[in-house]
Amino acid sequence: MKFKKLIALGLSLGMTLSLAACSSGQTTQSTSPSSSGGEGGGDAQGMKIAIVTSPNTVDDGSFNENNYDGIVSFIESRGNIDTVTPVQEPTGDPSAAAQTVADIVADYDVLVCTGFQFAGIATVAEENPEKKFILVDSFPSDAEGNEVEVENVYAMQFAEQESGFFAGVAAALETKTGKVAVVNGVAYPSNVNYQYGFESGVNYASKNLGATAEVVELPSYAGTDVTGANVGGNYSGNFSDEATGKVIGNALIQQGVDVIFVAAGASGNGVFTAAKESNGAAMVIGCDVDQYDDGANGDSNIILTSVLKNMAVNVERQLNAIVDGSFKGGNYTLYADTDSTGYVSEEGRQQMSADTISMLDELYPKVKDGTIKPASNFNGYTPDDFPGL
Repeated sequence: MKFKKLIALGLSLGMTLSLAACSSGQTTQSTSPSSSGGEGGGDAQGMKIAIVTSPNTVDDGSFNENNYDGIVSFIESRGNIDTVTPVQEPTGDPSAAAQTVADIVADYDVLVCTGFQFAGIATVAEENPEKKFILVDSFPSDAEGNEVEVENVYAMQFAEQESGFFAGVAAALETKTGKVAVVNGVAYPSNVNYQYGFESGVNYASKNLGATAEVVELPSYAGTDVTGANVGGNYSGNFSDEATGKVIGNALIQQGVDVIFVAAGASGNGVFTAAKESNGAAMVIGCDVDQYDDGANGDSNIILTSVLKNMAVNVERQLNAIVDGSFKGGNYTLYADTDSTGYVSEEGRQQMSADTISMLDELYPKVKDGTIKPASNFNGYTPDDFPGL
């Protein structure tokens, strides 16, 4: 096991996420029945896969569901010889999340763990070297907060700042009022990456593309990142408070914001509601997955576009790697060069102008090859000073 000191030491396992619990204990539900659940993963008899989520379930319509879809796609591609069982740890507590994995590890060949809450699975993985783990949106950590690499854990994080950048460009080009905003949940690195990327995109469009847009922030909802730094923005404080999300959304709309990028989990549903009730005054940009269906509002839709963190395809890739023997544990940050970040431009799934889509299509290769490197929480750049600006 290789050790590196975590830049954000504040991501300790003792941190308790202030996320509303859905129920009082872990829940499981076996799906996608197979003909066999053989031991040893990757054999022709099929694998027993668990997807462990916290605090939300695999039908959240966003982050967890996208990971689940990757597993389902894998199972279908293999002729349904594998099984997947969703397991929910409902409190959002990192210690409880790790313990849930420890409690079920003996029963599965592969465990897909989604979210920062599961950083503490390193010890469980080391103690069960015959099992394979796919960790999404986090790198494993030891009890002292050190980032570690484990041979049987493929851990993926994403360059959310890239997708946030596309959201910022789209917002700046499409705003009618000249006021845009981003609403986040908690100022963990992934969320701050989205925020800084968005601000980078707005600045880029204003400087280079003829846009006139300012990012609106509500001081009372400023975020504090894991190092204790004030990052500004508009943070609800957790990922499951729809009421606060709606309050923030309404406050921004009242200040003239007409495009809001929402990266706040279930708290973002409140922002969606505020936009739907605004009588056309505001639109939103979805996050992680295509959220166009969530934007339906009678005969209209509030979704301008959605920016993507392509988790499903990467989960499926690693499950296939287990089967073909190419699986290799390690900690990986995934960028546009692996098609892991992006935006929705499909007709009927977004409402951007042709000019905005054309501009995003021109910028994507520059992000992909690193000519443009939007700011993130810890990459050393700011939204006012990043390569390519």
